[in-house]
Amino acid sequence: MFRSLFLAAAGSRQLERLVESAPVAGMVRRFVAGRSADEALRVSRELADDGLAVSLDHLGEDTHTMEQAVATRDEYVAVLRRLHDAGLTPAAEVSVKLSALGQRIDEKAAYEHAHAICAAAAEAGTTVTLDAEDHTTTDATLETLLELRREFPSTGAVLQAYLRRTEGDCRELATAGSRVRLCKGAYAEPESVAFQSALDVDKSFVRCLNILMSGEGYPMVATHDPRLIAIAEDRARWFDRACGEFEFQLLYGVRPEEQARLAAGGNTVRIYLPYGEQWYGYLMRRLAERPANVAFLARAISSKK
Repeated sequence: MFRSLFLAAAGSRQLERLVESAPVAGMVRRFVAGRSADEALRVSRELADDGLAVSLDHLGEDTHTMEQAVATRDEYVAVLRRLHDAGLTPAAEVSVKLSALGQRIDEKAAYEHAHAICAAAAEAGTTVTLDAEDHTTTDATLETLLELRREFPSTGAVLQAYLRRTEGDCRELATAGSRVRLCKGAYAEPESVAFQSALDVDKSFVRCLNILMSGEGYPMVATHDPRLIAIAEDRARWFDRACGEFEFQLLYGVRPEEQARLAAGGNTVRIYLPYGEQWYGYLMRRLAERPANVAFLARAISSKK
């Protein structure tokens, strides 16, 4: 129930205004690097110094005009140059939502923006991962991925285990050189396209993980679930994958001790690091995934003067 409520809250402008006016800076800093590229670069450096890789995400999926889409493209191009100049590539890559590049407005323009970001990433010595969004965008996103991979073959895909279609997508993408991030999924989806129970989502995650680990691609295991992490470690051993042949991905601010443990074991651990002004929807989805954080937010809002 809590998950559904917070996913619905992610689209509430009224609640967004309430949360923004409350003293929730501590909660936001826990999950978001900051509002500016300067803050994102600072946190990226801290993570790199701790032996962690980074996937930097400029929050901006609420794009309603092409001017906003162009600004998002330019932000990514600029931050990639700064990552390179700071010596943070190739350990730091970027994650991009096509909706932030205008996918819902003009798919061709969104592709061109994504192409410009991929070109900037290649010049900086790193790469791009295309984030997954709600199920209505999956086909268009995967089509864009295939087009980008013609010129930028290291462009990463994201597949969501709660979608019923994902096993088939895993089979198609588990090919040599293919980087695939597997996550559970964080959007409210109908039963017709997505598994609804946590158990069914977990079972799907393991089935998809088996496909990716047994394939020729590069699996990126994005979960904080201790049981699924243990299963991933077991599957890596079963399929004779060395530490450099797959990686774990965890969200900034979530289970930092586990991040350190995995890295200390020789694993590549990449931290998904968001920054930017549009932090509200991202924060709500993190609360939906971890209801224990709800009490933190409630105390912050109730303390508003």
